[in-house]
Amino acid sequence: MVAYKQPGFAERTALAQSAKQKMLEKMRAKPPIDPAVVAERQARAAAKEAAAAEARAAREEARALAKAEKQRQAEEAAAAEEAARVAAAKPLLNAAELKAQRDARYAARKARKN
Repeated sequence: MVAYKQPGFAERTALAQSAKQKMLEKMRAKPPIDPAVVAERQARAAAKEAAAAEARAAREEARALAKAEKQRQAEEAAAAEEAARVAAAKPLLNAAELKAQRDARYAARKARKN
């Protein structure tokens, strides 16, 4: 059985050089890209980006509208709550009105006793 022989520096550099040469030949053999194809690809990419930007703007507008609607509903709810609180609060009566109510209760008690 033959033992593995470590390649020397010269062998490694020659192998690397040949690999580079093969890749270079492969790239040279490739046909150049047609400018019309490049222009078409760029136009397609620009159209795709424009559509994405439009969709992004529509989403942002929808978010802004939703946020404004939520804010409006919150303001309406706060206003309704305030109105309910004010309506539920007993109106402040002046001294004469309080005395009249007290006298009416007193008279009703007296009427029940008699």
